[in-house]
Amino acid sequence: MKGSIAVVLKCYPRLSETFIAQEIHALESAGFDLTLVSLRHPTDKKTHPVNAEIRAPVIYLPEYLYQEPLRVFNAWRKARRMPGYRKARNQWLADFRRDLTANRGRRFGQALVLAAEFPERAGWIYSHFIHTPSSVARYAAQMRGLSWCASAHAKDIWTSPDWELSEKLGSAAWTVTCTAGGAAHLRTLAGQPEKVNLVYHGLDLSRFQRFPDRAATRNGSDKADPARLLTVGRAVAKKGLDTLVEALALLPDELSWHWTHIGGGELHEALKAQVKRLGLDGRVTLLGSREQVEILSAYRSSDLFVLPCRIAPNGDRDGLPNVLVEALSQGLACISTPVSGITELLTDEVNGLLVPPDHPEALAAAIARAIGDPALRERLGKAGAERVHAEFDHKATIGRLIALFESMGTGTAAARERAAA
Repeated sequence: MKGSIAVVLKCYPRLSETFIAQEIHALESAGFDLTLVSLRHPTDKKTHPVNAEIRAPVIYLPEYLYQEPLRVFNAWRKARRMPGYRKARNQWLADFRRDLTANRGRRFGQALVLAAEFPERAGWIYSHFIHTPSSVARYAAQMRGLSWCASAHAKDIWTSPDWELSEKLGSAAWTVTCTAGGAAHLRTLAGQPEKVNLVYHGLDLSRFQRFPDRAATRNGSDKADPARLLTVGRAVAKKGLDTLVEALALLPDELSWHWTHIGGGELHEALKAQVKRLGLDGRVTLLGSREQVEILSAYRSSDLFVLPCRIAPNGDRDGLPNVLVEALSQGLACISTPVSGITELLTDEVNGLLVPPDHPEALAAAIARAIGDPALRERLGKAGAERVHAEFDHKATIGRLIALFESMGTGTAAARERAAA
C-alpha cells in the first residue's frame, strides 16, 4: 500500500463528475488506500459503472449543521483538544470576517466533524475543488497537524476571491488544475508558483475505445433520417444551451435535423420552455441525466456534437469540458467556442469548429455547414480522435498525479512532520 488519503469531495457520487470517479478508481488501482469524505449526500438516482468498482468507504459530513447538532457538538469537544485547533479557529475567524456567510460557518462545522472522525490510517488530505471542499480540508488539516493538497477545476477558480485562492495555494503542499489557462491564473496568485501543477484529466480509453464503424452519410436532406445533433452537459448558464436553441431556430427550413440534450441542471425547465416557445418541440429531445454507457451509445449514434460554452455573468466558466474529449474519442465531430481550456483540445478547422460565444447566427452557420458536409465531419472527427488517443490518455495523465502523491511520503508521521515544519 502506497499510502492512505482522505479525499474531500463536494458530493459523491455525482453523474456530472465522472472525471473525479475515474481519478479515484485510478488512485486505488495504483495502490493508494482512500477514504472519501462528502460534504453532501448524492441526489442522482443513477451512477456510472466506474463508481461500482470503487472500494473506498464514504463518510458523509453534516450537510447542514442544524440537522446533526449533537454530532457537531461532540466533534467540537474532541477537536478543541487537538494541538492545531486554535490555529484552525483563528484562520476560520479571519476568513469569516471577510466572508460573513452561513456557508463559511458551515464549512468550519464540517471541518470539526472531519477532524474528530478522521480515519486514523490516513496520512494527508486531498480535496477536489479549491472553494468549499478545500476550506473544510484546510481547517481539518490544521486541527490535526496534517498536510493537505487540492485539485482546482473551473468554477472554483474563477468565482473565488483572489485573497482566498492565494492563501489556500500557500497553505496547500501542492495544487493541480486541469487547464493551462487555469494553471496560469493560479500561478499569478501563488507565492510559490511551482506548487501549481497542470494535470489534464484525460480519458479512460478502455471505456471509450475507438469506434471504427462511424458512417458520416446524413446530410440533412432526408426528412425520414435527419442529422443527429447531440449535447451532453448540465443545463447551466456557462454551457450556452440557450444560444444553441436560438441557433437551431435559425437553421434553414429545408434542413432535416434532430437535437438531443443529455443532462440535468438548474436551467433544464427554462430550456424546455425555450424549445417550446420557438416551436422546436418535435425536433428536440431533452433526456435529463444519463449514466456513462447510455452516453457512449449516444456519441456513437450521433453525427455532430455541439457545446457553445460561454463565460457566465458571475465569471463561471468551463475548464476543458470532459464531454468534448469523450465525443472526440468516438470520432464525433465537435462544434464549440474558444473559451477557457477548449482551445487546448480543439483547433478550428483542424479537429473541430470554433465559433464566438453568444453568437447564435455564427453557430447556426457552423451547424448547417457541418450537417451538409459529411466529409468535413468525418475529417474533423478522425483528427479529433487521433488527438485524444495520442494526448489525453488517462493512463499518462494520472501518472503525474500519482507522482505528486508519492512525493508526499506514505505515512501519517511523515505528513505531520511536514505540516509542523
